[in-house]
Amino acid sequence: MSMALFSDPQTASALLPEFTLIVGIVMMILVPNLGKGTFRVPIPNTNIRIPYLLGGERFSFTSNPRVPGIISVLTLLFSTSLALWSQMETPLSGSNVWCISTAGEAFASCAGMADPTVFQIDGFSRLLEIIFYGSLMLCAVAMWSRMPATPRFMIHAQVLAGRREDERIQKLLDNRRQVDFHLLLLMVALGMSVVALASDVFVLFIGLELASLSSYVLIAFMKEKEEAPEAGMKYFILGSVASAVGLYGVSLLYLWNGNLQISDLAASWQAMDGIDPMALTGIAFLMVTIGFKISAAPFHLATPDAYTGAASPVAGVLATGSKAMGFVVLLRVLVTITMPESGEAFWVPIVGLLAAITMTWGNLGALSSDNPKRMLAYSSVAHAGYLLAAVAALGLNQARAGDHVISELIVAAMLFHLTVLVLFKLGSFLVLSMLESEGKGSKIED
Repeated sequence: MSMALFSDPQTASALLPEFTLIVGIVMMILVPNLGKGTFRVPIPNTNIRIPYLLGGERFSFTSNPRVPGIISVLTLLFSTSLALWSQMETPLSGSNVWCISTAGEAFASCAGMADPTVFQIDGFSRLLEIIFYGSLMLCAVAMWSRMPATPRFMIHAQVLAGRREDERIQKLLDNRRQVDFHLLLLMVALGMSVVALASDVFVLFIGLELASLSSYVLIAFMKEKEEAPEAGMKYFILGSVASAVGLYGVSLLYLWNGNLQISDLAASWQAMDGIDPMALTGIAFLMVTIGFKISAAPFHLATPDAYTGAASPVAGVLATGSKAMGFVVLLRVLVTITMPESGEAFWVPIVGLLAAITMTWGNLGALSSDNPKRMLAYSSVAHAGYLLAAVAALGLNQARAGDHVISELIVAAMLFHLTVLVLFKLGSFLVLSMLESEGKGSKIED
């Protein structure tokens, strides 16, 4: 196989945000482990030691608990800037649209490519990446001084005893745990990027699982909370079942079509005289995975417990970035593949009914919750219903009018909703994070 993915300048420039994430992950592993380690040269009667920098007593700056957070925030900031720059009038890569083939070569158009495409880079995918990176960046900043989650009133007691607050916080924070946490955040970012760019269902699934597996660990990461391990385990088990069902659906689609290119799947779907049972079953199984990722009823049962057990900034990422990722998969699979050129899509009444159930269930659950996180979790379920209603409207518009302008406006409204969701929903969780550091925030009255 060609190594153009690493040697082709066009490919490298087109994937600069993603390569920045990979560099950040490598730095997250190496920098906090830099130290004064040396090895002795095996020459008799000598004591010559050569430094190799990794291991031994760490340097003061590499053991600083804020270093992992700084690395992750800067990595996400640079990736966001590069994603934005790639869609400017004069992008660094020379084009706003790129198709990356399985050989790793970049083309300014997907038409006439000899090899299947792996990634498709355009304004839609870059906007989604900016949404993902923004939510993760806010989470990284919020977690700088919360490892472990020691109530701030306990820190104040030490300050009154004559110790500086900054010094006390430094001793409370654990650099190794910070490394693990921010490394997982960057892995989530990489998985979300793969989902945003993928033009192949299997690649889409790999990105989805990379982000999901890292998020399962993040939910259970705050071991100081009694609910965290149980919440993480419950979310992991249900998520694994949903992923297994989705993977079976992917295999059925491959058996039906012979490849998993989204464009080829869409063409094969349009060419059918009737709906093939194998193709329909594959799409239905994938919808189970998507339903869990977006917390649509009745696939939302682990969501309230997961949000309650996770740290508030992590719960905010689940409610915003993770939900946006699920809707990307929904649009790629349900709309791109199965939307007919004329006539009503078979899934319009099903998605409409699911939207109504999800909105109702989410709002009723939020009204009956006395825990702020559970209330926000059910609110997140309701927002999944609002977005599902937009998807149903998209299919209905295509069936009745086929007006592409209205369809584009519906998709733009969904993207606007997801963008605003990052600001107001994640902001709510960040407020809860501040209250939790004061020993509050477990009840609405706080």
